[in-house]
Amino acid sequence: MTTLLLAIGAALGQSGPGDRQIEAHQRQAQEFLKTNRPDLAAREFNAILALDPGNADARANLGVVLFFQGKYGTAAAELRRALELRPALWNIQALLGICERRAGQTSLAKADLEKSFPQVKEEKIRVEAGMELIEIYYGEGELDEATGVVSVLRQLQPTNPDILYVAHRIYSSLADETLLALAMSAPNSARMHQVMAQQMERQGDTKGAIAQDREALKISPQLAGLHFELAELLSTTPSADPKEPESEYRAALAANPFDEKSECRLGEIAFRGGDGKAAYEHYSRALGLAPNDADANLGVGKTLASMHQPEKAEAPLVHAAQLEPFDAVIRYRLASVYRELGKADDARRELAEFQRIRDMKDRLKRIFDEMHLRPAKEDRSDPDTPK
Repeated sequence: MTTLLLAIGAALGQSGPGDRQIEAHQRQAQEFLKTNRPDLAAREFNAILALDPGNADARANLGVVLFFQGKYGTAAAELRRALELRPALWNIQALLGICERRAGQTSLAKADLEKSFPQVKEEKIRVEAGMELIEIYYGEGELDEATGVVSVLRQLQPTNPDILYVAHRIYSSLADETLLALAMSAPNSARMHQVMAQQMERQGDTKGAIAQDREALKISPQLAGLHFELAELLSTTPSADPKEPESEYRAALAANPFDEKSECRLGEIAFRGGDGKAAYEHYSRALGLAPNDADANLGVGKTLASMHQPEKAEAPLVHAAQLEPFDAVIRYRLASVYRELGKADDARRELAEFQRIRDMKDRLKRIFDEMHLRPAKEDRSDPDTPK
């Protein structure tokens, strides 16, 4: 509450015989708030307003106190009057919007929150106002607008579970909405088959996903990203011809020579086949296309390490860890390089981080297994990384 209260006890420049009385009530209100007596503080603010009805600070502070007492209707009236007296009180306008929504005045709340949300600097208030605005947008089906607010809140508090939950709900609804629109407008298109493949993969139906991607390729053989997606599916299918994924990755590169992900996958195939020279060439091309691609940095680093060049491997692996701090494979590879370089403390740190990340992902895997889903992006197994 204190972050919203205006300067209590400060001389506000009133004139007239009530000045001393107003200052006394301000000081008393401050004392009551310090001792957690908002009811008595409200009495003092009302006393100030009896002496000076145009006192914007007292109006605003009374509104704040009433808000935290759950008296949203009366709080909104006081906050609105304070804004009429002093329009640029962004925190107060955000609080007014919250009050209005909780009092059922949705259209007023939406206008006040939309105006104040971009201006509020206090993080706690901005998050609260943003969450209320998201609920209004979501209730009115304005998912694009809700997504914009969620993006701001995630930057402010990226680990806040309430924000993450709301983000998941909105993104899921947006995905459902766009899927329905695609199904209605282009039910037999290559993109529709591609989306169906992605949905089947999420549900663990790899065979069905492969079939849908093949149908999409029949319709549009050069569709961006489709060869890569099919190659990814084939690479996780034990019964598939081992040469098929490589063929699809090469087809992806033929369609898009700037596809660094396909270069990385071809590098991985060469690396596993013991062809370090080819692996290094593919990974290096990927790194040239996308210097901040974590897979490319990991690939270059681990290939150099396999060539017994740990001093050259360190930098790309460090950069990969900066890009993907929760990738266990990168941490393990980096620990191995540190150990070879004689950096024992760094090696121990990276091994501890590897273990922590692996334990965390094991817990996440159990959750996905319970939901009968596959993660959107699974870790690619590394033959030299302990399971």
